[in-house]
Amino acid sequence: MGVSENAKGLILAMASSAFIGASFILKKKGLKRAGAAGTRAGVGGYTYLLEPLWWAGMITMIVGEVANFVAYVYAPAVLVTPLGALSIIVSAVLAHFLLKERITKMGIVGCVTCIMGSVVIVIHAPQEHTLNSVEEIWVLATQTAFLVYVVATISLVLVLVLHFEPQYGQTNILVYLGICSLMGSLTVVSIKAIGIAIKLTLEGVSQIAYPQTWFFLTVAIICVVTQLNYLNKALDTFNAAIVAPVYYVMFTTLTIIASVIMFKDWSGQNVSSIASEISGFITVLSGTIILHATRDQEPSAPQPQGTVTWYIRGDSVKSSEDERLLTLQNSDYPEP
Repeated sequence: MGVSENAKGLILAMASSAFIGASFILKKKGLKRAGAAGTRAGVGGYTYLLEPLWWAGMITMIVGEVANFVAYVYAPAVLVTPLGALSIIVSAVLAHFLLKERITKMGIVGCVTCIMGSVVIVIHAPQEHTLNSVEEIWVLATQTAFLVYVVATISLVLVLVLHFEPQYGQTNILVYLGICSLMGSLTVVSIKAIGIAIKLTLEGVSQIAYPQTWFFLTVAIICVVTQLNYLNKALDTFNAAIVAPVYYVMFTTLTIIASVIMFKDWSGQNVSSIASEISGFITVLSGTIILHATRDQEPSAPQPQGTVTWYIRGDSVKSSEDERLLTLQNSDYPEP
């Protein structure tokens, strides 16, 4: 007896989460090594591009994303989407053992809460509409309501990049991940269009000649490159056990909002289902707050023996470049 279509989608989705969760850790270790040898990604460096471990994480992430993409071919989104939360557990567990980023008991509760909330959202989410051409996606993407969302998203990204990143990027995790998630919500439309184009082309109905196909491909490339750049900065600056769940929650939330606006998903739902989805959102956000409040800070680099250091300004970032230190060596004083 052969494996059912849903079973194939389930296996691919679980494999995708494992690969993506592991990629966070591989990239994190690569960023640490690159930061020790040159300029850190968190302050604008690109030495990580020469680090093999970072590329291993990058390849692992690509494999995971491809597996996730193919999973949607075999199984409905209501089955595949919630399994993305498994990447949170994978990255948190691996970070605990490989990066020594200890996850507390309350942190575990936060992870479970995030997953439960995500499951509630997906269970009560409406079914996706079947789309048969790139042109159908284009019609939906050029609706007035969605165009307003696109303009608002791009405006927020520009504000975050130009104003908030220089001042708060190194101290507030929401800046980098906000940029990633906002751009990610726009990627959804492009990826869906590309997927439809590939599927129809393989079935004999070529979509290559449509300019919309190339437009969506261009948008997807720009969004993915931007996401990776700021995700690297977030991983290099903040605890990996926190980056993964916060990014997942923000990305999922904005993606669902974009989908509701574009596809008018709530128009056919009853009040009970909508209320359940909102409750799921609140549950997910609560889990994020728990994780953020109970995170375990990475230990600072050990000071030389006989050194006393006062931190005049202590920020919750890993770099001491912006901190003013007053250090006294015991050699500064004569022996009694």
